[in-house]
Amino acid sequence: MEAVNVSSLKNNPSEALRLARRDVVVVMNRNTPDALMVGIESAGVLREKGVRPALATALFRDGHLSLVRAARLAEMSVSQFVSHVSRLGIPVVKLDGAEAEQDMDTLDEWLASS
Repeated sequence: MEAVNVSSLKNNPSEALRLARRDVVVVMNRNTPDALMVGIESAGVLREKGVRPALATALFRDGHLSLVRAARLAEMSVSQFVSHVSRLGIPVVKLDGAEAEQDMDTLDEWLASS
């Protein structure tokens, strides 16, 4: 087990990530354990069935991964991933009313010019 303190984590997060790839890292905050860092690859978590799609879905849903990156993490094609998240009721495109109207205006202009 390794340990890092919060200030070293702020100053050099890549070192803590390197340590976490080899072993569990305890993040200390003023001499008190505050968090654990575990390397996903070394723990074998991503090899378990369904973990990659579930992780990719949650990260995409919460806006932490783009559609393409989430599909790559899930080991799916983009079209497969779009179908997957659509079945779960997760919108693939998130637009507010003004953005949707602007897109429709752009589409109307494009159709009128063709």
